[in-house]
Amino acid sequence: MPEFTIPRPENTVAEVPPPPRWAVRAAYASALSATVGFIPVHAVWALGIPLWADEGKFREWYAVGGGPYLFVLSGLALLAGVLALSLARPWGLVYPRWVPLLAGRAVPRRTLTATAFAVSAFLLLYTVWAAVQEFREFNDDGIFSPWIVVYGIPQFLVWGIGLAIAAHSYRRRTAPGH
Repeated sequence: MPEFTIPRPENTVAEVPPPPRWAVRAAYASALSATVGFIPVHAVWALGIPLWADEGKFREWYAVGGGPYLFVLSGLALLAGVLALSLARPWGLVYPRWVPLLAGRAVPRRTLTATAFAVSAFLLLYTVWAAVQEFREFNDDGIFSPWIVVYGIPQFLVWGIGLAIAAHSYRRRTAPGH
């Protein structure tokens, strides 16, 4: 992939090298974990299907806002997938034509990297917290099966670590004077 140029406000152009293969793989792994790994099972629950859940507790939880909550979580996961890909694609450097009011402008690198690192840190801290909570109180008294962590923990680790790796590469590639 050739170097990409970023327009600067002072009419100069910065050359940005393409991301290394490992950073592209990390970005795609994170995006896939966020979308293919997270969204399908949460969409099933958002539609009211108590997969791997106590049906009675699920129905009660769902009736008081569980469905909309899960739809919002799925939307946020989709945004996190786009965030991960933006760290390895040209549209993470310059807004594409179809973005109203921003088309052709440089993407603020600090905002993008700070967001990516913050989301990654949140995902990793949440994963550790959830694992500790689940292993400390492993029982079937909750809404969802405690065995869901067997699926969730690796998926969240791939998501968070991949995002951090891709953000690190992006920050280095786009640094002034790189």
